[in-house]
Amino acid sequence: MSSVDICENWKFIKFASSAQDAAIRAVMPEAETVSLPHTWNAVDGQDGGNDYYRGKCWYVRALQAEEIPLYENGRVYLEFEGAAYTAEVYVNGACKCHHENGFSTFRIDITEELLKTETLEIVVSCENGDSDRVYPQQADFTFYGGLYRAVRVLSLPLVHFDRDYFGSCGLKVTPLLDLDLGYADVTLETWVKQGTSAAFGQKVRFQIMDGEGQAILKEEVRTDESGHAICTVRIENARRWEGIKDPYLYTVVAALADETLSEKFGCRTFDIDPQKGFLLNGHPYPLRGVSMHQDVKGMGNAITKAVLDQNMAFVREIGANTLRLAHYQHAQYFYDLCDREGIVVWAEIPFITMFMPKGRECTLQMMRELIAQNYNHASIAVWGLSNEITVASAVNEELLDNHRALNNLAHAMDPTRKTTMANVFMLETDSPLLEVPDVNSYNLYFGWYVGELEEADHFFDAFHQDHPQMAIGYSEYGADANPAYQAEDPVRSDYTEGYQALYHEHNLAMIQARPWLWATHVWNLFDFAADGRDEGGRHGENQKGLVTFDRSYRKDAFYLYKAAWNKREPFVHLCGKKYENRESDETKITVYSNQPRVALYVNGNKVAEQRGNTVFHFVIPNVGSQWIAARGFGDIEGGAACGQPTVDGMRIHKVDGKDADYIFNSSLGSVDNWFDAEEIDPDFWSVWDKLGEIREDPQAGAVVNTMMEQASASRGDVADSVKDNPALQKMLGRMTMVSLLKQGGVGEEAVKQLNRVLQGIPKKKS
Repeated sequence: MSSVDICENWKFIKFASSAQDAAIRAVMPEAETVSLPHTWNAVDGQDGGNDYYRGKCWYVRALQAEEIPLYENGRVYLEFEGAAYTAEVYVNGACKCHHENGFSTFRIDITEELLKTETLEIVVSCENGDSDRVYPQQADFTFYGGLYRAVRVLSLPLVHFDRDYFGSCGLKVTPLLDLDLGYADVTLETWVKQGTSAAFGQKVRFQIMDGEGQAILKEEVRTDESGHAICTVRIENARRWEGIKDPYLYTVVAALADETLSEKFGCRTFDIDPQKGFLLNGHPYPLRGVSMHQDVKGMGNAITKAVLDQNMAFVREIGANTLRLAHYQHAQYFYDLCDREGIVVWAEIPFITMFMPKGRECTLQMMRELIAQNYNHASIAVWGLSNEITVASAVNEELLDNHRALNNLAHAMDPTRKTTMANVFMLETDSPLLEVPDVNSYNLYFGWYVGELEEADHFFDAFHQDHPQMAIGYSEYGADANPAYQAEDPVRSDYTEGYQALYHEHNLAMIQARPWLWATHVWNLFDFAADGRDEGGRHGENQKGLVTFDRSYRKDAFYLYKAAWNKREPFVHLCGKKYENRESDETKITVYSNQPRVALYVNGNKVAEQRGNTVFHFVIPNVGSQWIAARGFGDIEGGAACGQPTVDGMRIHKVDGKDADYIFNSSLGSVDNWFDAEEIDPDFWSVWDKLGEIREDPQAGAVVNTMMEQASASRGDVADSVKDNPALQKMLGRMTMVSLLKQGGVGEEAVKQLNRVLQGIPKKKS
């Protein structure tokens, strides 16, 4: 087999009426030459306004026979790793493929066309516009269009491994580890073709090599009438894939006369217990990590292997042992990295936000391709069926049936892994939807969008008590933070780096006290594009990341998790480095460290020392200009000795009055003090009344509904669609208007004006 990338010299045509028209425009002087990966939304999909181009664009390239190493009587394929979202491929004017999945690999056979001419005209259309059947259509991220992953030519000999099964590699490896006896029975399967037909009686030679490349097992089998070759070999005393502790991988090589395939695999068992949580190789192994989108500032989703390597470096630095790769199939290279680094993966399809009755087949095709293309990965533990699918859809029989079909398909294709789904926080815990997958997780944003931080604690405790037979996880939680914004006493919705850190301090402690949570995933490791958003001082970004969109700045909350999870390298981190100008007479100094003892120094003088775990809080006088330093001492518990003490430092200054540059909304403050001088007439409506009660009055309800509409619009199209969700409205109805407005970042004068209006509307007496 020979593989040749054809990522250069593509012509990009934004507007064309047809493939023929695109081919004509491609030879015009104004045609743009691009290299792959490429997206047309790298700029407009990240700048806010929800006005990025969504439609059909075209890519054109001439392919010469001399570019392709040909086998006599062999087959030639075009392979696309990612074409978003609906793609059609034309070869010499004829449509060869229609593919509806923007995240998976697909291939087309171009052998016959090459036999007719030495130059092929390849025209590819990619469409990311509105659809009633292709997911995703509504979600809190930008839907980039384009040929954003590699395109290559595969040249295969006459007798070759089958590449036509849902984009798979043609080799399937199923290791079954016996925990008691220590051996692994590994089932090896391939499918072989001769030309375009199944190849009967072909000899397939299997060889398994250890991590050092030494052959330890060999087996020969012949294909049956369907071209299928299968055997099971036993690895005695199998070395286990032990996650980040020891991600040991074996290699299997399958060989025909003129072609070989190789795949890496790991010997491990995954299990999930409602009381014990996640089990790796029979031992408790709480999954604690982050979620990740694939886009980067200025690049969109058209990223390189270097970016993926950088992303993994952040994962390893923070010490996570799991990733939720949201909300779609990610690059094959990154799953390989997860195998190699020992990161346990939740892989999912983009069945998200809104149920589309015409999209059922699309979801099934996406699941087939996800599993077929990623079956061999040691890192993948669960297949995700959907994410927050009830945000804009009711739980009805049609939605349930779609999920049951996905669940059954996943188990039929892969009996070795469990299924899961991420449920939106409004979904009632007795919903029949929770009965479909093997295990569940919830996306909860108490303390950010709704409610108080402690409500997450109560939610999980109640679920665990009421559903002892169900495993439960925490699939999303987070708070937006713009590092430009700082405060001495951060509050919800001020978008400060400090509030994000406090939010995560609470959630980390909550999680650590509940080891039965089978997996927890911070939302998100990186800020990402959501072009419909306009909040927190940024246009078109969701800022819940622990690292900025351009990967240049680790927010304080990043170091919180690094202190809790990373046991390899000792470190100490002073929070609030960007908060240099401080107005209060005393100031709080927070230190995160994975060392058990931290000392604080001011202008070179030691002023305090604490023993603790992860989080260290100090209070010092704020006078003049001061150099603050923190030192960590002692061995990392369960890790290596620290050697020299670790040190971090920062400068702070005493100033008169708040620094306006640190404040997202200068009028945001303590709501409790806004009304000290105002008389509240209890016979009239006020912001201290509950939203649900206010809405029962037509006049008062109209007033607050207008303000709520404006607030939801600033958080993108998903927030706008979720506003009518009955469960959410029920939850919001129990909250006072003043609490909702504070949470929404509404300024003091706006709240006071609303209160004046409401105080002019009398409550109707029964």
